[in-house]
Parts: sequence; C-alpha cells; structure tokens
Amino acid sequence: MATLTRLARDRTDLSQDDIAALADIVEEWSLIADLAMGDLVLWAPTWNAAGLVVLAQVRPTTTSTVVPDDLVGMFVPRGRHPHLDQALAFARPIAARSEGRPWLPSGMEAYPISRDGRVIALLSRYAPSALRTPGRLEEMYLTTADDLLAMLVEGAFPVIETASDTTETPRVGDGLMRLDRAGIVTYASPNAVSALRRLGLARNVIGSALEEVAVRLSHRPGRMDEALTAVATGRSAGRADIENPTATVLLRGIPLLREGHRIGAVLFLQDVTDLRRRERALISKDATIREIHHRVKNNLQTVAAMLRLQARRASTAEAREALGEAELRVAAIAVVHESLSGEVGELVDFDEIADRVLALVRDLAPAYDEDGARTPDLRRVGSWGSLPGDLATPLATIVSELLHNAVEHARAETVTLVLARGARDLILTVRDDGRGLPDDFDPQETGLGLGIVQSVATGDLHGTCVIERAEGEGTQIRVEVPLPIT
Repeated sequence: MATLTRLARDRTDLSQDDIAALADIVEEWSLIADLAMGDLVLWAPTWNAAGLVVLAQVRPTTTSTVVPDDLVGMFVPRGRHPHLDQALAFARPIAARSEGRPWLPSGMEAYPISRDGRVIALLSRYAPSALRTPGRLEEMYLTTADDLLAMLVEGAFPVIETASDTTETPRVGDGLMRLDRAGIVTYASPNAVSALRRLGLARNVIGSALEEVAVRLSHRPGRMDEALTAVATGRSAGRADIENPTATVLLRGIPLLREGHRIGAVLFLQDVTDLRRRERALISKDATIREIHHRVKNNLQTVAAMLRLQARRASTAEAREALGEAELRVAAIAVVHESLSGEVGELVDFDEIADRVLALVRDLAPAYDEDGARTPDLRRVGSWGSLPGDLATPLATIVSELLHNAVEHARAETVTLVLARGARDLILTVRDDGRGLPDDFDPQETGLGLGIVQSVATGDLHGTCVIERAEGEGTQIRVEVPLPIT
C-alpha cells in the first residue's frame, strides 16, 4: 500500500480519494486473481498523460504466474499496449476470449476503473498459463472472476461488508459455492461439500436453499443469527460461522451485482473447527491468567493494608518510615497486577500505571509545614504507551522508589517524571528541586531506595542509572533500559 500511494502521488495527478479507492481494490484483488487464475496489474495514467505507470501487481495462488517480473513502477508510453489505451479512451473493458469458450481469456485484457465519471486507472488481466481444457471447477472460477471484474468496472467492487466478529478470509481453494438470486445453491466445489459434510450434511446441496441447510446443520433452536442469514441468502456481504458441536465452517459471502441488481452470490467456505477450538482455549487461558493477576493484586493490597496498620502502631519514627516505604513498594507492584487483570494479553498501559504511582506517592508524601497545607507537586511528562507486563513491574518499582526518595528525603516541592521512548530503549528521568546531593555523595554508597533502583535498572533490566545534580537546585536521575526484541 505504501508503494502504491507513493507512486500515485509522485507520478500521477490522482486525488487522495482516488488513491484511497485504488488501495481498497488492491486490498481485495487477490481474490479476483485466484479466481481468474491469472496475474493482475494496476496501471494509472501519468500526470503528463505521456503513458501509464504500474502501481501494483498481484499473482494468483491457484496456478503459476505468467508475469514473473516485478512490474511495479514501470512506465509504458502511449501506444505500447493498444488495448490499455482503448480501455482508457472509451471507458469500457477490452477482452480477448476463446471462440466457443467465452469464459476463457485468450490474451491480456484491460478493465477501466472509474470515479466520478472519469477513468482513474486500468486493471490488466493475463490469461491463465495452462490452456488445457478446464474442468467444471476452473470454469466456475473463471466465470466468477468475470462477474467480479464486471462489478469492478461498474464501481461495485470491493463490496462493503457487514460487521463481523472475525477477520479471517477463506481462500478460493478452501471451498466455493454459487447461489442464484433466490439463495438456491447452483454450484458447490468439492472442498465446499467436504466442509459441509464435516458439519453433518448427508444429502446433495445443489438445488437447496443454503439458509435452510445452515439452519439444519447448526442444530440451534429458534431463529438463526441475522448475520448468518444475510450471508447464507446472498443478500449482503460479510462473514459468519455455521457452527454445531461437531465442527465450525466460516462463510464469506459476496453478492454479485449487475447494473445495480443482484444476480446471485458467491460464497467461500473454510473449515475453521481447529482454529475456533484453539481460540476458545486461548480465551479460557486468558481468563485464568487475568484471574490470577486479580488475586495477586488483592493479596498485595492486603499486605499493604497490614503494613499501614503496623506503621500506625510503630513506636519509633524510623520504624514508621520503613513500614511506609514497604507499603509503597507493595502498592506499586499491586498497580501493575491490577492493570494486567483488566487487560487482554500481556501488554499494559504504563502511562496509566505511572499516573497511579504518582497518586500513591502523593497520598503518602509528608506535609512540608505544620498545618499540612503544602504537599509536593508531582507531574508526568511524556509517554511510554503499552509495555509487556514483565517489564512494567520493575519499571513501576523504579518510578515509585525515585518519586518517594525525592519527596521523603530530598523534601522536593516539585518533582517531574519524564518518560521518553526511543527506537531501542526506554528513558526515564526524575527531576526535583529538593535539597540536592551532598558534596561527598558517592553513587556506590546510596540508601536502600536508590540501591533498589540501581540494582533493578542495571542488573534485572540490563540498563544504566545516572545520578547527578540538576541545573540550579535539586537532583536528576536518568535511567535507560533496552526494549525487549520482538
């Protein structure tokens, strides 16, 4: 898609909407190439009308290619391919067909693609490389390709599909069915029949209404799903599953239109029984993992509450401070597990975690005057986005330790957490306007909090930790850790 857009912008006068329309066609045209059993090439007139440039090319998976060279970006002057010039000039298809076999191309054909009454591009179709006498299946492939190309010329392809829970697309070879205007099956390929047999089909499907067949095979009481009904009758484009305890078959339907009227439909079938079984297993596994994270979060919050109670009963300020720091560390890890318990997958939004850690430190920060009116200003700048859970936990610990150290020991009034994400690493900077580093500061002899930060950053995460004086007053601590290789 990027190449198509770049070539169209650089070498044609197509509008952004024209380019988007061609991109939509290219996204779906492999279906036509497989049905046509031939290569397709997309051409567009150059900005100076001197000729045509190739914007895209697709080869079939149902047969060998007849265009082995990569033509994308190639320029052809006017007059080199007369059939392309004719299709562009007259805005109609230029086809070459075998006598007696009108569905079998005998050479390169050209189909105009129009928008707002003007031809913006041309699609050339190359004849199948094997010119042996096709069987019934190949004949149906080629006939269906003709129908879709006719829709393309009329501006009705690609079709807009109804909303679907799945993004899978059955391939042409998985199974093909043709329906007439009434939804009656007129053709079913051997693979399509095999897929329905897996569901329990015991009779010939030809001549039957596919909607009724789907109802019987689903073994579901009551009305059938509306999406499946729309696809099985050929009324609308979309994807839907026929499912029963034995198997699951995915249908993708495309209504066939001619001059705006539906003349039938083509359906592609794929046996997705094993795929759906794996999906259900993953859903179950994901639910289990989220429940584990939820329970861990609850347990950690219980531990944090117990530390808070113990701190209130501590007889010395030193003990209360130590218990408060332990509570913050446990609570920061609990925040990560809470995020994991609500997310699907192993990624979490670290920006949300950082904001919650900021709130935790702010709540536990000491007041700076006797009235308790002055509390530190904690803020976040920048973003990291989503991170793996196993990386978010140690980073949340680093953030909580640095913030707590700034407000508890440096007595900073303003603390800024800066998050920056590079191509290969994460950069975390904490700046404060507190007391600053002592003159005899030794980075090798730090307190427990900074010791944890250095150990986690350099040991667990294989990064770096630099502690230095900030410009003016205060301290700046910069932590860099490499991103995991994906």
